[in-house]
Order: sequence, then C-alpha cells, then structure tokens
Amino acid sequence: MSNYEYNAALIGTGTIGLSFAALHLMTISASGGKTRVSIYDPRPQLKEYIDETLPGYLSNVWASTAQKASYATAPTVSSLLESGQLVLAETLAAAVKDADLVQEQGPENVAFKQKIWAEIEANAPISALFWTSTSGITASTQGALMLQPERLLVLHPFNPPHIMPLLELVTSTSGADKASTSGEKTEEDVLVQRTLAYWNSRGRQPVILRKEVTGFVANRLAMALLREAAYLVEQGVASAADIDRIVEQSLGPRWAVHGPFWSYHAGGGAGQGLGAFFDKIGGTVQACWDDAGKVNLGEGDWQERLVKQVEGAYGVLGESQLKDRDDKMKQILDVTMQ
Repeated sequence: MSNYEYNAALIGTGTIGLSFAALHLMTISASGGKTRVSIYDPRPQLKEYIDETLPGYLSNVWASTAQKASYATAPTVSSLLESGQLVLAETLAAAVKDADLVQEQGPENVAFKQKIWAEIEANAPISALFWTSTSGITASTQGALMLQPERLLVLHPFNPPHIMPLLELVTSTSGADKASTSGEKTEEDVLVQRTLAYWNSRGRQPVILRKEVTGFVANRLAMALLREAAYLVEQGVASAADIDRIVEQSLGPRWAVHGPFWSYHAGGGAGQGLGAFFDKIGGTVQACWDDAGKVNLGEGDWQERLVKQVEGAYGVLGESQLKDRDDKMKQILDVTMQ
C-alpha cells in the first residue's frame, strides 16, 4: 500500500512545471497526506537539471508560513529521490501508469497537446484526474483525440504558481454541453469537485470558470489594464515608471484586500452599494470607457518606444529583484489570506 495520499504525474518541467512540482511535493493536505510525484520530461540530463533548478522552488514553498510547521527544513532533491516521494520516469507511460492525477505543462502547441493527451489517456488509470496548465489552448481543443475529452480540465495558474494561490479551473465545451442537457451530476462535475478538494486542502484558491474564454479571466483583466497603461504612456499622460507607482500606491493594495466589484460596491457608500456608485459617477465611468485606448501590437512604433522607456527605468532584472518581488508577494498574501 502506498504511503502517499496521492500519486501525481507531472509532464514537463519548465518554470511552471517546477513550480507545481514543488507545490505537490511540499504541501500537506488538511488530513496530513503527502503527494508522491513522478516527473516525465524528455529533455537530456533531466536529473542534473532537476538537481540544479528544483531546490529553489522547494525552498520558496517551504518558506511560506503554511509549510514551516510541516518541515523543519526544506527537503533536498536527493532526499526526495531516496525516499521515493520524487521519481524521474524514463517514459510517459511509466510516469502515468499509477497516477491519481496527471498535470501537463508542455509546449503551447495544439498538435503536441492533442497527441500527448491521447497517449496519457491510453496509459493512465481510468480514475485519474487530467489537468493541463495551458496558457490559452482550451480543453476541448486539446482533447480532440481523446476517447473521453470531458476528463480533461484546464488548471490555469497565475505566475508564479508556487506563490500565487489562484488556479482558474475550466471544463471542456464537450463536458459543458453534456451537463446542459441533464439536471443530474455528470462525470465532469465529479472531476471538478475532486480537483477543488485537492487544491482547497492544500491552501490554493481554485475558481471555476463557467465558459471557455480566450486568456481566461485573470489574464484578460491584466491585459485590459496593460493596454490602457500603454496607451497613456504613448499619449504622454504619464511615464511608465509613474504609472507603475500609481498602481502600486492605489489599485494594487486596494485590490489585494478586495477585488474591483467589492471595492466599488463599497464606493457607493455604507448602506448603498454598487448601484449608488453608478448613479453618482456613472457619467465619469462611461466617459472613461468611451475614451479607452486602442493600441494594438504590431501597429505603429509605440511598442518599441515603450520597451525602451521601461528598460531605461528598470534596466535588466536579475534574480535578486525577482526574489525580492516574490518575498514581498508572500508577505502580502500572508495578510490577505488570513
């Protein structure tokens, strides 16, 4: 009998794959259960690569407040391999054959994903959960060659996922179509609930998206703000550095505590709410929407000018700056997730 609550197979070990590997290995469920991780990646010298890259992610996850009670120190890669909690599989079939869950972080290529999911389905247990950490290829597209495409769920992280708790969970169109024809709970509903249970018990914040949509939700919101910010820089309203400072000293902390709808619901005043907010300043809201910027990548030379301005303001970011960012984000999350 396995000493682990779950057997996880991770396909692909780029930055997202390494991040999730650390999460699976380090986070303990509410009942105290651990996850055994089998990694498959066809890159040459995989062990040397894992030895070099995974420790930083393990230390990062261990350093979070939630994990210090579970481990005296961050485990080493060698100790995880020796204990059998971490396995480097030589083939895809070997990685998934006993998996309770399979998570794929391969190249963002439709043909690749369709082929690999058909192969995973053929070799994994019928009860295994299937998750893809795609940046934008829908589950229905990826599962086109599967016998049961409704088994595949998008599990879209917000980078870096070993720090950011959000996971956007999206079902396939095929499964949604089946669910819409019956009031009974579908197999896909069960898969979603099992996925939610796994991540909720490990301190993550999974959110179900009810429809497939380009870019998912978090990226769409972020790209809308990025587009307007780029437009304002192009129009000479403010510099890139000043717009960063504006966000950091206003929207950033406000939305870290509560999202835009809660915030503007509060903006309507005590006992009034969002409706009152629209009644009071709806004209300004609509005027801003009407005047929103429409810059497009590849049109004009604004992109080159913006890149030069940002590089001039911040230079080339190194590991120390990224670590500082990650440390500060963890401190913020320690407060907001209380």
